[in-house]
Amino acid sequence: MVRVLHISEFTKGGIETHLNEVLKYQSGNHDVYLMASQQNSNRDTLCIHPDRLHLYSYKRSPKYFLKAMHSIHRMIKEMNPDIVHVHGTFAGFFLRTLFFLKRKRPVVIYCAHGWAFLMDTKPWKKVVFAAVEKLLSLRTDFIINISNYEYQNSISYGLPEKKSVVVYNGVSDTPPGNHAPFEVDKDSINLLYVGRFDRQKGFDLLLEVFKEHSFGNVCLYLVGDTVLKEFEYDYPSNAVKIGWVDNSQIDRYMQACDAVIVPSRWEGFGIVAIEALRNKKPVIASNRGALPEIIKHGINGYIFDFNNREELAHIIQRLNKQQLQMMGERGELIFNEKFHSDKMNEQIQQLYEEALKNRRDRYSKAVSKYV
Repeated sequence: MVRVLHISEFTKGGIETHLNEVLKYQSGNHDVYLMASQQNSNRDTLCIHPDRLHLYSYKRSPKYFLKAMHSIHRMIKEMNPDIVHVHGTFAGFFLRTLFFLKRKRPVVIYCAHGWAFLMDTKPWKKVVFAAVEKLLSLRTDFIINISNYEYQNSISYGLPEKKSVVVYNGVSDTPPGNHAPFEVDKDSINLLYVGRFDRQKGFDLLLEVFKEHSFGNVCLYLVGDTVLKEFEYDYPSNAVKIGWVDNSQIDRYMQACDAVIVPSRWEGFGIVAIEALRNKKPVIASNRGALPEIIKHGINGYIFDFNNREELAHIIQRLNKQQLQMMGERGELIFNEKFHSDKMNEQIQQLYEEALKNRRDRYSKAVSKYV
């Protein structure tokens, strides 16, 4: 058993799903703690004992960055963890900057959960983001990529191949079924969107397509909201805004609908997509990022070209309930084979073991406890 400190910036959304899967698995094997910001993190829905959770004061603003780094430094000094597993670009920057000039440090496992240099941004920014990640990789033992798409592109941007691995995100089995959270029209095609209402997730494109086309037999349910900036959208008449829903309740919403739609502009992985598959729901997804690694067109859903909104409209117009049900059953098989949390957690544990072995001379006590 080793002491593991997980550090994240925000936890709301897909990162909370990932953290909860990892925390639940590791709590029986390791001495586990979590640090996250007070903003957009909910202590009541994180699967960790309150005594092991530290929420630091933070907003995504430069004046808070040094405060966040100070809180992280103090926590590491008090805890003396064997492994720090850091999640997200900002948390990764804070932590590894602290360690940059230190000779001795704990093992650092880093997962960006979506590279900043692969986002839809200006080319010069991509070069700068990649350069920073390459520099900080010097203070990293392993870099987890959440898809082959992320891995191949990170290597092309110069990140170290020998430190880089692919570990698909995973979720556990579907919780026991409960009653549906709302009534749906059984004669209509009921689609579900789950996620932040922002540009990255392609939320603007989704609304535009629904406003441009009547889709008389389709109803769109929207679970989520804005996160960092308040913005008021103009919703089409056949869309129902639900708002944020506790992650533990997401499956009920998925089970009530016929399919899930993931129209992301960029996506490092797409946890919502595999949550849909475990619920036997096909996914309509864009061709961006890792989504084509999860969804196979015509098998467990549909892939559309993000740059061709009429292609998405055509798919929606031709949806058939019976065909969606068959795709959902195939999707469940793919989920169990590739995206179950057991596989993800076993791979992460292997990384911990290998990282500790590689640094046996510095952390012999931790290694002896582990192996």
